Amino acid sequence: MLEDYSKYSELNRVPVIDVPITGTNMSDCINFLTEHIDELHGEYICVSNAHTSVLAHDDPSYWDCQAESVMSVPDGKPLSVVGRKSFESMDRVTGPDLMREIFEISSQYGWSHYFYGNEQKNLDALRESLNRDFPGLKIAGMEPSVFRPLSDKEKHELSNRIVNSGADFAWIALGAPRQEVLMHELKGGPQPLMIGVGGAFNVLAGVVPEAPIWMQNLSLEWLYRLIQEPKRLFKRYLVTNTKFLFYQFTKAKRKEGK
Repeated sequence: MLEDYSKYSELNRVPVIDVPITGTNMSDCINFLTEHIDELHGEYICVSNAHTSVLAHDDPSYWDCQAESVMSVPDGKPLSVVGRKSFESMDRVTGPDLMREIFEISSQYGWSHYFYGNEQKNLDALRESLNRDFPGLKIAGMEPSVFRPLSDKEKHELSNRIVNSGADFAWIALGAPRQEVLMHELKGGPQPLMIGVGGAFNVLAGVVPEAPIWMQNLSLEWLYRLIQEPKRLFKRYLVTNTKFLFYQFTKAKRKEGK
């Protein structure tokens, strides 16, 4: 068991292939956010899975991005399964479900949301879906990705736009590792809590189908996504899943920076 980098004692972590993952579940995560959201400006949450964990194991700078978040929650089923050896109540906190849970209670707390990433057409579909499924949800802004690294000036301007929107949450959907790197670079600034949710925008927008619950429960969500996008994901999953299993069973130590 590891202590978290943050000041919050309840956010202890467990090493999963030597990457510190927060020992939490959806209920505890939501309770933490409702209690501390006003204190979390400039912080960020990673929604972690086998892919991001392997990247962090192999890349010391990306390991820092995962480790220095206020939480790195177990999106991937394998992470929560490994983590239960230390935290019996640890369970999945998926990006789409985390968004839904927070949107459900946003009107109660008066929260508003900024969405950054993806393409404009998918953001338009997301807005339509959110207006239908969560009537009255406050959308402070939506902004597509430019699909390239941002300059320092552009990062500062993005942060200002998010801050000036008055949002309580900034949802970042650039995919790993870009979204975690960006949030890590913006950490400590005046912007609201940032949460990196990868493909969750497309799931909530209905652009990409979501795996059935039974496949998620059997850790087969990767297979469902592979069937949907075999050309794009075959090599990634072959390499990632093999490495994850190898690192887990051999207890391989992560690569550390100089």
